Amino acid sequence: MSKKKDDGKCGMKLQPLGDRVVIRRDESEERTAGGLYLPDSAKNKPARGIVVSIGDGRVLPDGTRTTFSVKEGDRVVFLSYAGDEFKFGDDDLLLMRESDILAVVG
Repeated sequence: MSKKKDDGKCGMKLQPLGDRVVIRRDESEERTAGGLYLPDSAKNKPARGIVVSIGDGRVLPDGTRTTFSVKEGDRVVFLSYAGDEFKFGDDDLLLMRESDILAVVG
């Protein structure tokens, strides 16, 4: 159902478990609307990104698995403080539950 993310550099695969989703967060703005450059400490982390990989779904009491509302490649909006950040190869990624995703941007 879901594909494993391969970073292409060291051959590692990334497959989230259950109802987890891996997201690559969009880059934060470098400048303000007035043209001022922001240091990293002053930037707000965007609550949007692209789905990189999805798990197999949560196991229900009857033994079946839930289906996902998102798919790999979807642009999504999620809760600001959702998920756990981690580094995978050269990428900074987020691991969160599908329920932390608020909307798919079309």
